[in-house]
Amino acid sequence: MLKNKTKNREKIVVATILFMILFLGLIARLVYFMVFQSQYYSKKAEDLHVRERYIKAKRGKILDRNGVVLADNVTVCNISVIHNQIQEREKVIDVLCKELNLSREYVEKRVDKVTSIEKIKSNVSKEIGDKIRGYNLAGIKVDEDYKRYYPYGELASKVLGFAGGDNQGIIGLEVIYEEELQGEKGVILTYTDARGIELEERGEKRIEPVDGSNLVTSLDYNIQQYATQLAKVAMEKKEADRVSIIVMNPQNGEVYCMVDVPEFDLNHPFDMGSEYSDLNQMWRNGCINDTYEPGSTFKIITTAAALEENVVSLEQRFYCPGYIMVGDRRIRCHKYGGHGSVSFVEGMQGSCNPTFISLGLTLGVDRYYDYFSKFGLLEKTGVDLPGEAGTIMHKKENIGPVELATVAFGQSFQITPIQMATTVSSLVNGGQRITPHIGLRILDKDGNNIKKYTYDKGETLVSSNTSETLQYLLEQVVDGGTGSNGYVEGYRVGGKTATSQTLPRNSGKYIASYVGFAPADNPQVLALAVVHNPKGVYYGGQVAAPIIRQLFENILPYLDRM
Repeated sequence: MLKNKTKNREKIVVATILFMILFLGLIARLVYFMVFQSQYYSKKAEDLHVRERYIKAKRGKILDRNGVVLADNVTVCNISVIHNQIQEREKVIDVLCKELNLSREYVEKRVDKVTSIEKIKSNVSKEIGDKIRGYNLAGIKVDEDYKRYYPYGELASKVLGFAGGDNQGIIGLEVIYEEELQGEKGVILTYTDARGIELEERGEKRIEPVDGSNLVTSLDYNIQQYATQLAKVAMEKKEADRVSIIVMNPQNGEVYCMVDVPEFDLNHPFDMGSEYSDLNQMWRNGCINDTYEPGSTFKIITTAAALEENVVSLEQRFYCPGYIMVGDRRIRCHKYGGHGSVSFVEGMQGSCNPTFISLGLTLGVDRYYDYFSKFGLLEKTGVDLPGEAGTIMHKKENIGPVELATVAFGQSFQITPIQMATTVSSLVNGGQRITPHIGLRILDKDGNNIKKYTYDKGETLVSSNTSETLQYLLEQVVDGGTGSNGYVEGYRVGGKTATSQTLPRNSGKYIASYVGFAPADNPQVLALAVVHNPKGVYYGGQVAAPIIRQLFENILPYLDRM
């Protein structure tokens, strides 16, 4: 009996202790939630009664080098409805249908949808937004927003790129400099009761967006506009498929303009023209995204390598009967009857294929390929635009005498226009490899510098003597050779023409191009024009050289004043 009482007391004590432990644990848990986690759960409770509406940040502007605004913002409105707050359903529907030009079925479906907030239409003009706000109807929300706006429509469309409805860059500079341009979105907090009805006494809380920073580019509005006009005229006159023009400073790599017509309207980037099969094709920037056979402009590279290796002198003579035999292959010169006996200067002036094939064969595969690599032609330029294509070149082990011969005068491989312009710039600027670029600096909304982009010159490609000799040779091409249509009165201009046939060789399609620079003895501006599939006369000296001549006639005096 005594033992049973003792056991019972022990059980009671144990139960009491367990109860006290559980009770203290519960108290500790409540203290933890109420004291240490109070903010977390208070926010959770508040979130159940808070409706968020995000406010886009004003995207940073894109400016040309002189401050001309190339990409801006306009104020627009987003129109939404809150089902639980609507008091006059029919009137709300009537107003939205009338002012937004929407079908009744569409509006009714969204007005009757039981959600915290339902968007009716975005990017509505501020004028219409203010008009809808003026009806003062419960349940309609009119929030001001920003939409990207491009003042000059198509101008530099494939360089600037555009931003989508979510304010994110999609192509071009808009996507490359997204982090600097986008800013930080804000939010409008609206407090509601358990039924989702807005509590007017608590009002709205706004967390203001932070505007994006402005991007200053190397582009020059005047040069871009004029080059675009020339490209359009050439395309129409020659019924060409496409015309590309690049203008840059060969000393530091700043790109003054980049044109690739036909272009597209940046304010309506999804409106596809009949000449395109898909949007990506319309948005492609042929200056950097596509490759082509450079043809005779590439003789500049062959010449640079030969001069560096001392395998040619200006007085050295070559004989051109109109062709040259490489193994068992007869490779023709563009001049059917041949150039006869010519000095190297004359061979350059006449763009004689056998002359440059002889140089390539003298250099040999190993030395030539080493220079191809040294000049940066096996790598991308690093231009600050998306989707740059790389060079399409034979593997070294697959280059035989015939392949070497064709490469020496610019055929059987492909490079991008930006690579061609960059490499020639680097060879005639004294011999320093440059990085082509468009972004210069980032400004805050008050115009203060936040960041400056620097692009150091790369390795030395050729000696200053070789660079000076190239300047002289290319000036002779313009003064008395195939580049005579690139001559600009009052200026010393150097240049080189090219005419290449597209694949397949029997297609009857050609690419006419010309690269020119001025002043010839101290290049400050270089321009490349590439005309794809011109009809009728298709030679670079007659099709592309006049484009750059007209360009230089207008921009050289302009640049002199800057």
